[in-house]
Amino acid sequence: MREDSRNLTQMLQRGAPSEELLPLVYDELRAIARRRMGGERPEHTLQATALVHEAWLRLVPGEGMAWRDRRHFFGAAAEAMRRVLVDHARRVRSDKRGGDQQRLSITLDGLAREDDPDLLLALDEALTALAAEDPRAAEVARLRFFAGLSVDEVGRLLELAPRTAARDWAYARARLTQLLAAEG
Repeated sequence: MREDSRNLTQMLQRGAPSEELLPLVYDELRAIARRRMGGERPEHTLQATALVHEAWLRLVPGEGMAWRDRRHFFGAAAEAMRRVLVDHARRVRSDKRGGDQQRLSITLDGLAREDDPDLLLALDEALTALAAEDPRAAEVARLRFFAGLSVDEVGRLLELAPRTAARDWAYARARLTQLLAAEG
């Protein structure tokens, strides 16, 4: 383990104050947000910096929050970003459609890059259902979709063998496709 990584883990475990922690994780959080927002349309109303800041406010509600390790922290960060994006999609949909919900027939092809709030909300519902069935596969999918990590990066973060990460991703993709088709 690199020294920087070891120092960050120690700070996370002791519940370092947010003003000490943020400078150490900000660049990595920004990279995750940029990857996630990279597939969005240019006029998307939520920018990567705003996504990081909104997620940070949800991630560190009070001082002294202790994290088990980097995996725990960055997994929670990806989840916070997912929630920010879902809430944003709900607001946009509500504004555009007067709050009416519409069911769509969708597939996973290009879903992570779509800016349609209905697609994002359908994915969120499918991920919630997948988490009830297979929490690890749902975590892999969340990190792929909402943190923009590659399968190899997800495997390293979750401490999974590369083949296990790939297998979980293949299962998650297939199961999410089934869940989304059932909604349509």
